[in-house]
Amino acid sequence: MALQQSLSMVLARPHPAGYPFIGAGAVASFLGLLLTGWIFWPAFLFTLFALYFFRDPDRVPPLRADLVLAPADGHVVSVGQFPPPAELAMGDAPVWRVAIFLSVIDVHVNRSPVAGRVARVVYHHGKFLSANLDKASDENERNALAIALPDGRMVACVQIAGLVARRILCDAAAGDELQAGQRFGIIRFGSRTDIYLPPGVQPQVLVGQTMIGGETILADLAVESAMPPVRVTA
Repeated sequence: MALQQSLSMVLARPHPAGYPFIGAGAVASFLGLLLTGWIFWPAFLFTLFALYFFRDPDRVPPLRADLVLAPADGHVVSVGQFPPPAELAMGDAPVWRVAIFLSVIDVHVNRSPVAGRVARVVYHHGKFLSANLDKASDENERNALAIALPDGRMVACVQIAGLVARRILCDAAAGDELQAGQRFGIIRFGSRTDIYLPPGVQPQVLVGQTMIGGETILADLAVESAMPPVRVTA
């Protein structure tokens, strides 16, 4: 079963954002095979990398509706209380934030952490610092989504570019209805995704923990906590 799951992950269909890279690599490989041998192997290896990087495996979200799910694969690099991005107009009171770093070997498809309506989407131009740095949340180029829950509470999901990642793609727009675990975008070649929880909702993950986008539970919206501010960074 474990081998089958591993193969299904590696052989998953690619995200459409990867088609230009995969196609270019395949054409270069074909031409290299016909015209000159030395081009073939680099082009072929690039094609394999593009197929692997842009893989988009299916995920099975938990059935409970009051959970916050991981928006991306990767590992947790920071858990603490911070104000949401100013551009989302969600106030400046600190809330719990979970930061997930995506390396080049992780699946880079982003998924909605909750079921709700997209209240706003704001793109912010910025730097391209290493995405595992804490200041990347404030200084790097990013795309922020505010998602309104049915009860009126808000969850923010922020796609953050990194040192290598220079292209953020987001298919969600204000007014869209998203399901928990639904695909809404992708970040190319190493990045980070931050989640800002509603006031009083505490994360249930630890720094260093591995995340599976659309499946790993980050928090329980039905459980609120009045714990004092805590900041933990890898």
